[in-house]
Amino acid sequence: MAATAPVIDTARLRLRPHHDGDLPAMVTMWSDPGVVRFIGGRPFAPDEIAARLDRYRAMWPAHGHGYWAVEDRETGTFLGEMGLARFGRDLGPDFDDWPEAGWVLSRPAWGRGIATEGVAAMLGWADRAFGAARLVCMIEEGHVVSRRVAGRFGFSPMRTAVFRGAAVTLLTRAGPEAGR
Repeated sequence: MAATAPVIDTARLRLRPHHDGDLPAMVTMWSDPGVVRFIGGRPFAPDEIAARLDRYRAMWPAHGHGYWAVEDRETGTFLGEMGLARFGRDLGPDFDDWPEAGWVLSRPAWGRGIATEGVAAMLGWADRAFGAARLVCMIEEGHVVSRRVAGRFGFSPMRTAVFRGAAVTLLTRAGPEAGR
């Protein structure tokens, strides 16, 4: 199991372990109403964001996967977060028993293909690490951009659900060895 997030470089991005210096940029991102519009619908308080940072760091040694900080390779600017988690959302074994992919980007990263580039790197790592494993993700209804990114990488709808009062679509993606 990975004790910490591996570093993954793409043409423009670096997916890396979170560190304490990420907290100010995380607070900016997670308190932006536009960012959280489809992720719970309310800005998060600084203490909730600090707890999120601690949770991210604890995921890797506990599960061998977790969340990465996403930064611009040239400038080192924090752009967002993405990864795989086991959040225990109580949505049923067809969802909760599998690693859940997720991604969130700060407003300056929007519309630049950052999600597509980062998710490709994240899923490439997952395919190598898990092989035949299935992945899931949850996207709130109306989040057209994330739905498009998920579809580009083979996530297909499983079913709809309500999570914390919001209508969501639960999606699934078979690992690369599922069809062999």
